[in-house]
Amino acid sequence: TFSYMRATRTYIERHGKPVALYSDKHSAFRNNTASANGDGMTHLGRALHALNIEIICANSPQAKGRVERANGTLQDRLVKAMRLEGISSIEEANAFLPAYMARHNRRFARAPFDPRDLHRPLAPHEDIEAEMVWREERTVTASLTLHYNKAMFILEPNRVSSALARKRVQVCEFPDGRIEIRHEGNALPYRVFDKMRQVNQAAIVDNKHLDAALAMARLIQEATPHHRKRNNNEPARTSQRAGLFAEATSAPGPKVDRRTLCTPKLKRGPRLSNEELVARGIAEYAG
Repeated sequence: TFSYMRATRTYIERHGKPVALYSDKHSAFRNNTASANGDGMTHLGRALHALNIEIICANSPQAKGRVERANGTLQDRLVKAMRLEGISSIEEANAFLPAYMARHNRRFARAPFDPRDLHRPLAPHEDIEAEMVWREERTVTASLTLHYNKAMFILEPNRVSSALARKRVQVCEFPDGRIEIRHEGNALPYRVFDKMRQVNQAAIVDNKHLDAALAMARLIQEATPHHRKRNNNEPARTSQRAGLFAEATSAPGPKVDRRTLCTPKLKRGPRLSNEELVARGIAEYAG
């Protein structure tokens, strides 16, 4: 959703608002599990509806043949062109794309059947930055706090926020990672307490019987900490490099072999013959 929002905003700022967007039935465009709760729109659909842009979902891939043919060409030709230029990073690819697009369009572009441009400029009251957000509603508690994606947001007490106890506010997450809490169009100041990053491990107590078990539990918790994942219905943030919920960029630690965390298992001794069992007087238990 955030990637589509970023691309759509760039397109509108460059060309203007289209009358409609023709897309597939991806979950970013169409709510495939619509219910009676809410308006049934996706976050991107709500933003486009506020900007007076319609979404038309194709019923089959063949309906978007012109787009799919271009994608097939680019997915083959563009990769090879970047490889010939020695490009190996996203920054280099973004710098290479404008010149490649101009060269590609000169070779493959065709004049449209209807040359009229139906793009529209943004209206004075339309704020594209305020609309292209992931927006959810939360209820403010009596202590002026609210919870979103396993983080607690503490509103700074002032004349506006003090009157919001037991009322609904909007949590707006921008594609660049910024988060705003809004009420009736006003952004509210807040502080964040991230519950995922405030987990304290208990001290390990020396005990000759529990040392191995506690050491293994501690190493497993360090390799896979508790509450590592946030909510399942959150947006993908793979393209975000900043923000409260951005993925950590640190290199993953070494893989832990759990078989080496505890003392080695007891090895089975040599198998005794029947004569040896009789000699030891335990043949009756081996039947």
